[in-house]
Amino acid sequence: MTTAASEVPSFLVERMANIRRRRQDKRGMEGSILKSRIVTWAPSEEFVRNNHVINTPLQTMYIMADLGPCGKLGYKKYEHVLCTLKVDSNGVITVKPDFTGLKAPYRLETEGEKQELWKYTIDNVSSLAQPEEEEREQRVFKDLYGRHKEYLSSLVGTDFEMPVPGTLRLFVNGEVVSAQGYEYDNLYVHFFVELPNTNWSSPAFQQLSGITQTCATKSLGMDQVAYFCYPFTFEALFLHGEESADALLEWPVLYCEVLSLDSWQRYRVEGYGAVVLPVTPGSHTLTVSTWRPMELGTVAELRRFFIGGSLELEDLSYVRIPGTFKGERLSRFGLRTETTGSVTFRLHCLQQSRAFMELSSLRKRMQSFLNHLEGFSQQSCVDNVLEAFYRARRRMQEARESLPQNLAIPSETTES
Repeated sequence: MTTAASEVPSFLVERMANIRRRRQDKRGMEGSILKSRIVTWAPSEEFVRNNHVINTPLQTMYIMADLGPCGKLGYKKYEHVLCTLKVDSNGVITVKPDFTGLKAPYRLETEGEKQELWKYTIDNVSSLAQPEEEEREQRVFKDLYGRHKEYLSSLVGTDFEMPVPGTLRLFVNGEVVSAQGYEYDNLYVHFFVELPNTNWSSPAFQQLSGITQTCATKSLGMDQVAYFCYPFTFEALFLHGEESADALLEWPVLYCEVLSLDSWQRYRVEGYGAVVLPVTPGSHTLTVSTWRPMELGTVAELRRFFIGGSLELEDLSYVRIPGTFKGERLSRFGLRTETTGSVTFRLHCLQQSRAFMELSSLRKRMQSFLNHLEGFSQQSCVDNVLEAFYRARRRMQEARESLPQNLAIPSETTES
Protein backbone atom coordinates (compact mmCIF):
# COMPACT_ATOMS: atom_id res chain seq x y z
CA MET A 1 0.00 0.00 0.00
CA THR A 2 2.96 2.33 0.51
CA THR A 3 6.46 2.76 -0.91
CA ALA A 4 8.14 1.64 2.32
CA ALA A 5 10.62 -1.21 1.82
CA SER A 6 9.89 -2.83 5.19
CA GLU A 7 6.10 -2.80 5.01
CA VAL A 8 4.30 -5.82 6.42
CA PRO A 9 0.59 -6.68 6.17
CA SER A 10 -1.43 -5.24 9.01
CA PHE A 11 -3.86 -7.18 11.17
CA LEU A 12 -6.81 -5.77 9.19
CA VAL A 13 -5.25 -6.68 5.84
CA GLU A 14 -4.68 -10.27 6.92
CA ARG A 15 -8.21 -10.67 8.25
CA MET A 16 -9.90 -9.05 5.23
CA ALA A 17 -7.82 -10.75 2.54
CA ASN A 18 -10.28 -13.52 1.70
CA ILE A 19 -13.61 -11.73 2.18
CA ARG A 20 -16.18 -12.54 -0.45
CA ARG A 21 -19.41 -11.10 0.94
CA ARG A 22 -21.06 -10.17 4.20
CA ARG A 23 -23.57 -12.41 5.87
CA GLN A 24 -27.11 -11.46 4.99
CA ASP A 25 -28.57 -13.24 8.03
CA LYS A 26 -26.26 -11.54 10.49
CA ARG A 27 -27.64 -11.34 14.01
CA GLY A 28 -26.52 -9.11 16.82
CA MET A 29 -25.04 -10.51 19.99
CA GLU A 30 -26.89 -10.55 23.25
CA GLY A 31 -27.02 -7.32 25.22
CA SER A 32 -24.63 -8.19 28.03
CA ILE A 33 -21.98 -9.71 25.77
CA LEU A 34 -22.28 -6.88 23.25
CA LYS A 35 -21.76 -4.22 25.89
CA SER A 36 -18.83 -5.93 27.54
CA ARG A 37 -17.01 -7.01 24.37
CA ILE A 38 -17.72 -4.88 21.35
CA VAL A 39 -14.33 -5.50 19.71
CA THR A 40 -12.63 -8.90 19.80
CA TRP A 41 -8.91 -8.40 19.37
CA ALA A 42 -8.03 -12.08 18.97
CA PRO A 43 -10.97 -13.76 17.22
CA SER A 44 -10.82 -17.44 16.49
CA GLU A 45 -11.34 -18.85 13.03
CA GLU A 46 -14.77 -20.18 14.01
CA PHE A 47 -15.74 -16.76 15.43
CA VAL A 48 -14.76 -15.04 12.17
CA ARG A 49 -16.64 -17.62 10.09
CA ASN A 50 -19.85 -17.54 12.12
CA ASN A 51 -20.20 -13.86 13.08
CA HIS A 52 -18.42 -11.60 10.65
CA VAL A 53 -17.79 -12.80 7.12
CA ILE A 54 -18.00 -15.86 4.97
CA ASN A 55 -14.57 -17.07 3.93
CA THR A 56 -14.58 -19.13 0.77
CA PRO A 57 -12.55 -22.32 1.39
CA LEU A 58 -9.20 -22.02 -0.34
CA GLN A 59 -6.33 -24.38 -1.08
CA THR A 60 -3.02 -22.56 -1.13
CA MET A 61 0.32 -23.62 -2.61
CA TYR A 62 3.59 -21.68 -2.29
CA ILE A 63 6.49 -21.85 -4.74
CA MET A 64 9.56 -21.03 -2.65
CA ALA A 65 13.29 -20.65 -3.13
CA ASP A 66 16.13 -21.30 -0.69
CA LEU A 67 18.67 -18.56 -1.41
CA GLY A 68 21.08 -19.37 1.40
CA PRO A 69 24.84 -19.68 0.77
CA CYS A 70 26.53 -23.04 0.35
CA GLY A 71 26.51 -25.04 3.55
CA LYS A 72 23.67 -23.03 5.09
CA LEU A 73 20.71 -24.45 3.20
CA GLY A 74 17.51 -25.27 5.04
CA TYR A 75 17.39 -22.22 7.28
CA LYS A 76 14.06 -20.39 7.43
CA LYS A 77 15.59 -16.95 7.18
CA TYR A 78 16.92 -17.77 3.69
CA GLU A 79 13.58 -18.98 2.37
CA HIS A 80 11.60 -16.65 0.11
CA VAL A 81 8.14 -16.99 -1.48
CA LEU A 82 8.33 -16.63 -5.25
CA CYS A 83 4.68 -17.25 -6.13
CA THR A 84 1.39 -18.06 -4.37
CA LEU A 85 -1.36 -20.11 -5.99
CA LYS A 86 -4.87 -20.29 -4.50
CA VAL A 87 -7.78 -22.42 -5.65
CA ASP A 88 -11.29 -21.89 -4.22
CA SER A 89 -14.23 -24.27 -4.18
CA ASN A 90 -15.54 -22.83 -7.46
CA GLY A 91 -12.39 -23.81 -9.31
CA VAL A 92 -11.02 -20.27 -9.65
CA ILE A 93 -7.20 -20.17 -9.60
CA THR A 94 -5.45 -17.05 -8.33
CA VAL A 95 -1.77 -16.52 -9.11
CA LYS A 96 0.14 -13.83 -7.21
CA PRO A 97 2.23 -12.24 -8.59
CA ASP A 98 0.79 -12.56 -12.06
CA PHE A 99 2.40 -14.25 -15.01
CA THR A 100 5.30 -12.21 -16.34
CA GLY A 101 4.35 -12.21 -20.01
CA LEU A 102 5.88 -9.15 -21.68
CA LYS A 103 6.70 -7.45 -18.39
CA ALA A 104 10.15 -7.21 -16.88
CA PRO A 105 11.30 -10.04 -14.60
CA TYR A 106 10.51 -9.85 -10.89
CA ARG A 107 13.35 -8.75 -8.59
CA LEU A 108 14.24 -10.28 -5.24
CA GLU A 109 16.97 -8.82 -3.02
CA THR A 110 18.46 -10.81 -0.17
CA GLU A 111 19.71 -9.36 3.10
CA GLY A 112 22.77 -10.31 5.09
CA GLU A 113 26.54 -10.14 4.72
CA LYS A 114 26.38 -10.69 1.00
CA GLN A 115 23.47 -8.97 -0.68
CA GLU A 116 22.34 -10.65 -3.85
CA LEU A 117 19.86 -9.66 -6.55
CA TRP A 118 17.80 -12.43 -8.10
CA LYS A 119 15.53 -12.07 -11.13
CA TYR A 120 12.89 -14.60 -12.08
CA THR A 121 9.88 -14.93 -14.37
CA ILE A 122 6.57 -16.76 -13.99
CA ASP A 123 5.21 -18.33 -17.15
CA ASN A 124 2.11 -20.37 -17.90
CA VAL A 125 3.31 -23.54 -19.63
CA SER A 126 0.06 -25.48 -19.25
CA SER A 127 -1.35 -27.05 -22.39
CA LEU A 128 -4.28 -25.30 -24.04
CA ALA A 129 -7.78 -26.52 -23.28
CA GLN A 130 -9.20 -29.05 -25.70
CA PRO A 131 -12.36 -28.21 -27.66
CA GLU A 132 -14.40 -30.72 -25.69
CA GLU A 133 -13.22 -29.14 -22.44
CA GLU A 134 -14.24 -25.68 -23.63
CA GLU A 135 -17.62 -27.06 -24.71
CA ARG A 136 -18.09 -28.65 -21.30
CA GLU A 137 -17.23 -25.35 -19.65
CA GLN A 138 -19.82 -23.54 -21.77
CA ARG A 139 -22.45 -26.11 -20.77
CA VAL A 140 -21.60 -25.56 -17.11
CA PHE A 141 -21.99 -21.79 -17.50
CA LYS A 142 -25.28 -22.22 -19.39
CA ASP A 143 -26.62 -24.47 -16.67
CA LEU A 144 -25.54 -21.98 -14.01
CA TYR A 145 -27.25 -19.08 -15.75
CA GLY A 146 -30.38 -21.17 -16.25
CA ARG A 147 -30.59 -21.99 -12.54
CA HIS A 148 -30.10 -18.31 -11.69
CA LYS A 149 -32.92 -17.34 -14.06
CA GLU A 150 -35.21 -19.90 -12.44
CA TYR A 151 -34.29 -18.52 -9.04
CA LEU A 152 -35.21 -14.98 -10.09
CA SER A 153 -38.48 -16.25 -11.58
CA SER A 154 -39.32 -17.98 -8.30
CA LEU A 155 -38.82 -14.68 -6.46
CA VAL A 156 -41.30 -12.93 -8.78
CA GLY A 157 -43.87 -15.72 -8.56
CA THR A 158 -46.81 -16.51 -10.82
CA ASP A 159 -49.34 -14.12 -9.27
CA PHE A 160 -48.16 -11.12 -11.29
CA GLU A 161 -51.30 -9.31 -12.44
CA MET A 162 -51.50 -8.57 -16.14
CA PRO A 163 -53.75 -5.94 -17.72
CA VAL A 164 -56.47 -6.79 -20.19
CA PRO A 165 -55.26 -7.00 -23.82
CA GLY A 166 -55.53 -3.66 -25.59
CA THR A 167 -55.19 -1.60 -22.41
CA LEU A 168 -52.48 0.51 -20.84
CA ARG A 169 -52.19 0.76 -17.07
CA LEU A 170 -50.55 3.86 -15.64
CA PHE A 171 -49.13 3.93 -12.11
CA VAL A 172 -47.94 7.21 -10.61
CA ASN A 173 -46.15 7.43 -7.26
CA GLY A 174 -45.81 11.15 -6.66
CA GLU A 175 -44.68 13.62 -4.05
CA VAL A 176 -45.53 17.26 -3.46
CA VAL A 177 -42.00 18.41 -2.74
CA SER A 178 -42.16 22.16 -2.05
CA ALA A 179 -43.74 25.50 -2.85
CA GLN A 180 -41.92 28.80 -3.05
CA GLY A 181 -42.30 32.43 -4.05
CA TYR A 182 -45.65 33.15 -2.36
CA GLU A 183 -46.73 36.24 -0.49
CA TYR A 184 -47.97 34.71 2.79
CA ASP A 185 -46.79 31.97 5.15
CA ASN A 186 -48.36 28.66 6.32
CA LEU A 187 -49.08 27.18 2.92
CA TYR A 188 -50.94 24.04 1.91
CA VAL A 189 -51.66 22.53 -1.50
CA HIS A 190 -54.89 21.05 -2.82
CA PHE A 191 -54.29 18.89 -5.91
CA PHE A 192 -56.28 16.50 -8.08
CA VAL A 193 -55.85 14.52 -11.31
CA GLU A 194 -58.32 14.91 -14.17
CA LEU A 195 -58.73 11.94 -16.50
CA PRO A 196 -59.84 12.62 -20.08
CA ASN A 197 -63.36 11.47 -20.82
CA THR A 198 -62.30 9.30 -23.74
CA ASN A 199 -61.26 5.75 -22.87
CA TRP A 200 -59.73 6.61 -19.46
CA SER A 201 -60.93 5.14 -16.17
CA SER A 202 -59.73 4.47 -12.63
CA PRO A 203 -60.61 1.91 -9.95
CA ALA A 204 -63.66 2.66 -7.83
CA PHE A 205 -61.62 2.90 -4.63
CA GLN A 206 -59.08 5.23 -6.23
CA GLN A 207 -58.73 8.77 -4.85
CA LEU A 208 -57.60 11.24 -7.49
CA SER A 209 -57.25 14.23 -5.14
CA GLY A 210 -55.51 15.17 -1.93
CA ILE A 211 -54.60 17.99 0.45
CA THR A 212 -51.20 18.43 2.04
CA GLN A 213 -50.49 19.50 5.58
CA THR A 214 -50.02 23.18 6.44
CA CYS A 215 -46.33 24.00 6.29
CA ALA A 216 -44.42 27.07 7.48
CA THR A 217 -41.94 28.56 5.06
CA LYS A 218 -38.17 28.65 5.41
CA SER A 219 -35.78 31.24 4.01
CA LEU A 220 -33.71 29.97 1.10
CA GLY A 221 -31.81 32.79 -0.51
CA MET A 222 -34.29 35.43 -1.62
CA ASP A 223 -37.30 33.07 -1.53
CA GLN A 224 -39.51 31.62 1.18
CA VAL A 225 -39.85 27.87 0.63
CA ALA A 226 -42.37 25.47 2.21
CA TYR A 227 -41.20 21.82 2.17
CA PHE A 228 -44.18 19.43 2.18
CA CYS A 229 -42.70 16.04 1.13
CA TYR A 230 -46.30 14.84 0.85
CA PRO A 231 -46.59 11.45 -0.95
CA PHE A 232 -49.53 10.36 -3.07
CA THR A 233 -50.26 7.57 -5.51
CA PHE A 234 -52.94 6.74 -8.05
CA GLU A 235 -53.67 4.33 -10.86
CA ALA A 236 -55.44 4.86 -14.19
CA LEU A 237 -56.40 2.57 -17.06
CA PHE A 238 -56.55 3.47 -20.74
CA LEU A 239 -58.53 1.34 -23.20
CA HIS A 240 -56.82 1.49 -26.57
CA GLY A 241 -59.10 0.87 -29.54
CA GLU A 242 -58.13 0.57 -33.16
CA GLU A 243 -61.00 2.86 -34.15
CA SER A 244 -59.57 5.77 -32.10
CA ALA A 245 -56.25 6.57 -33.71
CA ASP A 246 -55.72 9.82 -31.85
CA ALA A 247 -57.11 8.72 -28.49
CA LEU A 248 -53.79 8.89 -26.65
CA LEU A 249 -53.33 12.53 -27.57
CA GLU A 250 -55.32 13.28 -24.39
CA TRP A 251 -53.29 12.51 -21.27
CA PRO A 252 -54.20 12.98 -17.58
CA VAL A 253 -53.62 16.45 -16.16
CA LEU A 254 -52.48 17.31 -12.63
CA TYR A 255 -54.10 20.46 -11.17
CA CYS A 256 -52.95 22.19 -8.00
CA GLU A 257 -54.22 25.05 -5.85
CA VAL A 258 -51.98 26.74 -3.29
CA LEU A 259 -53.59 28.39 -0.26
CA SER A 260 -52.32 30.12 2.87
CA LEU A 261 -53.77 29.98 6.40
CA ASP A 262 -53.34 32.67 9.05
CA SER A 263 -53.65 32.56 12.84
CA TRP A 264 -57.41 33.37 12.63
CA GLN A 265 -57.99 30.30 10.42
CA ARG A 266 -58.65 32.47 7.41
CA TYR A 267 -57.38 31.21 4.08
CA ARG A 268 -56.27 33.01 0.96
CA VAL A 269 -55.82 31.66 -2.55
CA GLU A 270 -52.15 32.03 -3.49
CA GLY A 271 -52.14 30.46 -6.93
CA TYR A 272 -53.50 27.95 -9.44
CA GLY A 273 -51.49 25.73 -11.76
CA ALA A 274 -51.73 22.67 -14.01
CA VAL A 275 -49.34 20.32 -15.79
CA VAL A 276 -49.78 17.34 -18.10
CA LEU A 277 -48.45 14.12 -16.59
CA PRO A 278 -45.26 12.80 -18.23
CA VAL A 279 -45.93 10.57 -21.22
CA THR A 280 -42.75 8.53 -20.78
CA PRO A 281 -42.17 6.23 -17.79
CA GLY A 282 -39.44 6.96 -15.27
CA SER A 283 -38.65 9.60 -12.66
CA HIS A 284 -39.61 13.19 -13.40
CA THR A 285 -39.33 16.43 -11.45
CA LEU A 286 -41.88 19.05 -12.55
CA THR A 287 -42.09 22.69 -11.50
CA VAL A 288 -45.58 24.17 -11.97
CA SER A 289 -45.81 27.96 -12.20
CA THR A 290 -48.99 29.35 -10.68
CA TRP A 291 -51.16 32.46 -10.97
CA ARG A 292 -54.19 33.87 -9.15
CA PRO A 293 -57.10 36.16 -10.08
CA MET A 294 -56.77 39.71 -8.80
CA GLU A 295 -58.78 42.90 -8.40
CA LEU A 296 -57.47 46.36 -9.08
CA GLY A 297 -57.32 48.94 -6.33
CA THR A 298 -56.10 49.31 -2.79
CA VAL A 299 -59.38 48.22 -1.21
CA ALA A 300 -59.08 44.73 -2.65
CA GLU A 301 -55.57 44.32 -1.24
CA LEU A 302 -56.66 45.63 2.19
CA ARG A 303 -59.59 43.22 2.19
CA ARG A 304 -57.24 40.37 1.30
CA PHE A 305 -54.84 41.29 4.11
CA PHE A 306 -57.28 42.00 6.96
CA ILE A 307 -60.32 39.86 6.24
CA GLY A 308 -58.81 37.09 4.14
CA GLY A 309 -60.42 35.50 1.19
CA SER A 310 -59.94 36.56 -2.39
CA LEU A 311 -61.22 35.85 -5.85
CA GLU A 312 -61.53 32.13 -6.50
CA LEU A 313 -62.27 29.90 -9.48
CA GLU A 314 -65.49 27.94 -9.23
CA ASP A 315 -64.07 25.27 -11.56
CA LEU A 316 -60.37 24.48 -11.09
CA SER A 317 -60.20 22.98 -14.57
CA TYR A 318 -60.54 26.55 -15.87
CA VAL A 319 -56.79 26.82 -15.20
CA ARG A 320 -56.29 24.90 -18.42
CA ILE A 321 -59.36 23.88 -20.47
CA PRO A 322 -62.65 23.44 -18.57
CA GLY A 323 -64.24 20.03 -18.80
CA THR A 324 -67.59 21.63 -19.70
CA PHE A 325 -66.15 23.62 -22.61
CA LYS A 326 -67.72 22.56 -25.93
CA GLY A 327 -66.80 25.38 -28.29
CA GLU A 328 -63.89 25.86 -30.64
CA ARG A 329 -62.30 28.93 -29.04
CA LEU A 330 -61.83 29.60 -25.35
CA SER A 331 -61.55 33.28 -24.44
CA ARG A 332 -60.23 34.55 -21.12
CA PHE A 333 -60.51 38.17 -22.12
CA GLY A 334 -61.21 40.41 -19.12
CA LEU A 335 -59.76 38.05 -16.51
CA ARG A 336 -57.04 39.88 -14.60
CA THR A 337 -54.37 37.62 -13.14
CA GLU A 338 -51.12 37.93 -11.24
CA THR A 339 -48.13 35.61 -11.44
CA THR A 340 -47.27 34.09 -8.07
CA GLY A 341 -44.89 31.27 -7.05
CA SER A 342 -44.31 27.70 -8.13
CA VAL A 343 -44.93 24.18 -6.86
CA THR A 344 -42.46 21.31 -7.33
CA PHE A 345 -43.70 17.76 -7.92
CA ARG A 346 -41.63 14.58 -8.10
CA LEU A 347 -43.34 11.80 -10.08
CA HIS A 348 -42.34 8.17 -10.61
CA CYS A 349 -44.40 6.85 -13.53
CA LEU A 350 -44.83 3.21 -14.52
CA GLN A 351 -46.63 1.90 -17.58
CA GLN A 352 -47.85 -1.68 -18.01
CA SER A 353 -49.26 -3.18 -21.18
CA ARG A 354 -49.19 -6.51 -22.94
CA ALA A 355 -47.95 -4.75 -26.08
CA PHE A 356 -44.62 -4.14 -24.34
CA MET A 357 -43.88 -7.85 -23.93
CA GLU A 358 -45.64 -9.68 -26.77
CA LEU A 359 -42.67 -10.60 -28.94
CA SER A 360 -44.88 -12.41 -31.45
CA SER A 361 -46.74 -9.23 -32.44
CA LEU A 362 -45.76 -7.42 -35.60
CA ARG A 363 -43.14 -4.70 -35.30
CA LYS A 364 -45.42 -2.30 -37.16
CA ARG A 365 -48.19 -2.66 -34.59
CA MET A 366 -45.72 -2.27 -31.75
CA GLN A 367 -44.25 0.85 -33.28
CA SER A 368 -47.73 2.24 -33.89
CA PHE A 369 -48.68 1.75 -30.26
CA LEU A 370 -45.47 3.36 -29.03
CA ASN A 371 -46.01 6.29 -31.37
CA HIS A 372 -49.39 6.86 -29.75
CA LEU A 373 -47.71 6.81 -26.36
CA GLU A 374 -45.38 9.54 -27.60
CA GLY A 375 -48.28 11.71 -28.71
CA PHE A 376 -46.86 14.82 -27.06
CA SER A 377 -43.30 14.26 -28.22
CA GLN A 378 -41.49 16.46 -30.68
CA GLN A 379 -41.02 13.56 -33.09
CA SER A 380 -44.76 13.19 -33.50
CA CYS A 381 -45.05 16.89 -34.32
CA VAL A 382 -42.32 16.59 -36.95
CA ASP A 383 -44.04 13.55 -38.47
CA ASN A 384 -47.33 15.44 -38.68
CA VAL A 385 -45.66 18.38 -40.43
CA LEU A 386 -43.93 16.08 -42.94
CA GLU A 387 -47.16 14.19 -43.62
CA ALA A 388 -49.01 17.47 -44.28
CA PHE A 389 -46.21 18.55 -46.63
CA TYR A 390 -46.42 15.29 -48.59
CA ARG A 391 -50.21 15.64 -48.92
CA ALA A 392 -49.83 19.17 -50.26
CA ARG A 393 -47.17 17.98 -52.68
CA ARG A 394 -49.40 15.21 -54.01
CA ARG A 395 -52.26 17.67 -54.49
CA MET A 396 -49.97 19.99 -56.42
CA GLN A 397 -48.83 17.14 -58.66
CA GLU A 398 -52.42 16.08 -59.31
CA ALA A 399 -53.38 19.65 -60.15
CA ARG A 400 -50.42 19.94 -62.54
CA GLU A 401 -51.38 16.71 -64.30
CA SER A 402 -54.95 17.94 -64.74
CA LEU A 403 -53.79 21.01 -66.71
CA PRO A 404 -54.56 21.09 -70.48
CA GLN A 405 -51.82 19.67 -72.66
CA ASN A 406 -51.57 22.80 -74.84
CA LEU A 407 -50.89 25.00 -71.81
CA ALA A 408 -47.20 25.90 -71.87
CA ILE A 409 -45.30 25.59 -68.63
CA PRO A 410 -41.99 27.48 -68.35
CA SER A 411 -39.06 25.08 -68.36
CA GLU A 412 -37.23 26.95 -65.63
CA THR A 413 -39.99 26.15 -63.10
CA THR A 414 -38.62 23.74 -60.55
CA GLU A 415 -40.29 21.80 -57.80
CA SER A 416 -38.91 22.18 -54.32
